[in-house]
Amino acid sequence: MACKIVLLDVDGVLTDGSIYIDKNGDEFKRFNVKDGLGIKRLQQHGIEVGVITGRSSLALYKRLEKLGVTLIYDNISEKLPVYEQILIEKNISDEEACYMGDDLPDIPILQRVKIAGCPADAVDEVHNVCQFKSKREGGRGAVREFAEFILQQN
Repeated sequence: MACKIVLLDVDGVLTDGSIYIDKNGDEFKRFNVKDGLGIKRLQQHGIEVGVITGRSSLALYKRLEKLGVTLIYDNISEKLPVYEQILIEKNISDEEACYMGDDLPDIPILQRVKIAGCPADAVDEVHNVCQFKSKREGGRGAVREFAEFILQQN
């Protein structure tokens, strides 16, 4: 079965995991345009893209809005129930879902999806459960590589 949805963690996947805070306490995040193009390419091929993340930030919403990503679940401590809810709402199976994560909270989803991916700098436990291991670090083109891999498999 082809991948119909790609879900991503944010910190450490779409970003390098750094949190920048200005003197007013506002958070900033750094995103890579190559990853953005990867998301756009998936969408152009009819694959929906969404995020499941443990944090929330205005910067994230602004970036995802520009990319046309509307499936956003933030402030999520337990990601698996959200993933299962998405499958039900979209009427798709594990075999039609792909996920990229970088740390321990991502493992329950990574163990279920058709294609599990991780950035080069993901923790070892995540590397051990992923079929796709990007050569690039999170926030530095890993999502783009994952997107291209998925498009080749579909």
